[in-house]
Amino acid sequence: MDSKPQLVLDLAGVLITNLSSSFWQELASYAGTPFPVLIEQLSGIRKDLWTGSMTEEQFWIWMQTQYPNMDKMYAYELLEKTTELLPAMHRLERWSKQAELHLLSNHCQEWIQPILPLIQPYCKSITISNQVGYCKPNIEIYELVQSHLARDVRIIYVDDQAKNLKPAAELGWETLLADEQHQWIAEIDEWLADQR
Repeated sequence: MDSKPQLVLDLAGVLITNLSSSFWQELASYAGTPFPVLIEQLSGIRKDLWTGSMTEEQFWIWMQTQYPNMDKMYAYELLEKTTELLPAMHRLERWSKQAELHLLSNHCQEWIQPILPLIQPYCKSITISNQVGYCKPNIEIYELVQSHLARDVRIIYVDDQAKNLKPAAELGWETLLADEQHQWIAEIDEWLADQR
């Protein structure tokens, strides 16, 4: 039997909302610091967090060192409150019948743990940056995902950031930019229909 086509999906901005500015703004307000100051400080540690060289626990220790008012449980509640499912999440079951699905995300697994049970039943592989030591757009994380993909079939990768599509294209994957209006979903439906 021929292998199904391979559909590789980003998580934040594709299946769920990105860490929103409202999340960081409210967190900054709670911590008692201006929003731009918090964002600038976070940009200095972002890669360490995404690659797991700074653990999630170390991140909260760092946050509490910077901002003694910071409460981890409050931040988790805020994260849950501000994370929304996007329309594509409701397509996973159908898509999984037409293709093998794979998740590729720059994220902290601890922060998306409540969402993963909604995704795991439909995915052949799940690659989260802080668990594997690489983050997009480094080619190594795409090569890791490629090791899970069926060979000699079409592969398409969906991400909401254009810079993350380039390494996938270098590996010969087709790519699709996820737009905020979610029109990309219809394009994936068409792409999958063409594979039959």
